[in-house]
Amino acid sequence: MSFFPASLETLIDKFASLPGIGRKSAQRLAFHVLSLPEEEALAFADAITDAKKSVHCCRICQNLTEGDVCAICASDRRDKSTICVVSEPRDVLSIERGREYNGTYHVLHGVLSPMNHIGPDDIRIKELLVRAAEDEVEEVIMATNPDTEGEATAMYISRLLKPFQIKVTRLAYGIPVGSNLEFADDATLNRAIEGRTEM
Repeated sequence: MSFFPASLETLIDKFASLPGIGRKSAQRLAFHVLSLPEEEALAFADAITDAKKSVHCCRICQNLTEGDVCAICASDRRDKSTICVVSEPRDVLSIERGREYNGTYHVLHGVLSPMNHIGPDDIRIKELLVRAAEDEVEEVIMATNPDTEGEATAMYISRLLKPFQIKVTRLAYGIPVGSNLEFADDATLNRAIEGRTEM
């Protein structure tokens, strides 16, 4: 038996369906939204509706944009010969925060996951191959997560890119800056040793 009105239960369920939001957090968010002045609540709802209507994928890199192409693809300052392949749009923000990378991106919108029935046709691999064939791409950096699915996706794409004579690299793995060796797991230490660089 529910203690809340049906419409409030529906709102809680919608918040609870978001990633990382549990039932208690969903209830807090729902009660907060109900406590907002009507104009703020409507502005919140409008922001969701507007974003859903106007945000779509860049026709080049598949990153999120409101225009035909995103700001990175449109920029003359970016190195178009390098493409960094990431799983999700939020990964672009993570790499951009470092302010070191000056190439372009390609967003897959997922990774290969046979357990979840996600195959090559379910993510944006074809669009990457079109770019590799048409553009003057010299290097593709695979920046998918270092988990089983991310590794499998990186290996699969690197095999597809072989015929294009493009250099395919993988992000280095290793010990995080500021941490201690004693806290690193065996796999991380092994990757760090394999990916060592000359000083």
